[in-house]
Amino acid sequence: MKPLLRSLAAVAALALLTGANDPNNPTCPAEPDWGPAAKMSLSKRDVDGMRVLVAEGIIDSTLPQRLKAAIDGDDQIAEIWMRSRGGDAHAGNEAGKVIRSYPGLVTRIPSGWTCFSACNFLFMGGRPRFVDDGGFFMVHMFTHTGDREAIFLAAEEGTAETVRLIADIEQASALLATEDNDFLIRMGVSRSLLTEVMYKQQAVGTVENPSTRYCLSQEEVRRYNVVPVE
Repeated sequence: MKPLLRSLAAVAALALLTGANDPNNPTCPAEPDWGPAAKMSLSKRDVDGMRVLVAEGIIDSTLPQRLKAAIDGDDQIAEIWMRSRGGDAHAGNEAGKVIRSYPGLVTRIPSGWTCFSACNFLFMGGRPRFVDDGGFFMVHMFTHTGDREAIFLAAEEGTAETVRLIADIEQASALLATEDNDFLIRMGVSRSLLTEVMYKQQAVGTVENPSTRYCLSQEEVRRYNVVPVE
């Protein structure tokens, strides 16, 4: 067995042995393997005679350009394997469009790996797409309220500044929702993924219900055409 396959097999075996789920998000692993907490790297590996581009790390604004350069630089790339905790939402969408511009380029979430947040849209660019058994397509409610310091400062500055910030958040959220909806249509993914799954997750956990994430089952990735049934 080649080194990369041995590594993936070891990760999958560990997950099966521990079987640990996140108590706050019970459909997901307690310790997601979503790669390094660093800018997404793009490295090429040969696996059983197939050229694979491994994308792992945090999605940043430079990813679409870097991804296109990597694909253009090697016409033997057949699949893109990915794990990520997310990052720049707009860049994730744009990078997904880059992948879609190369007909037949496969995206895959290998067993034991997790693709979360903006990575979801990067993954959707592939056709075909595969979430291996033991791989995790992890979603949440996209929000522009993550910068709590900005919210607290606005509150301290008074009603007018708070109202302005709320208006900015509402506008940004509406634009992102429109962009996501358009992206799903273009990628052939059911829009119900947004309304029935993503938008039903809490943006911020509470004491009563701390869950903010959801990992789709194998049945669900097919129901919503995240993994096309062809």
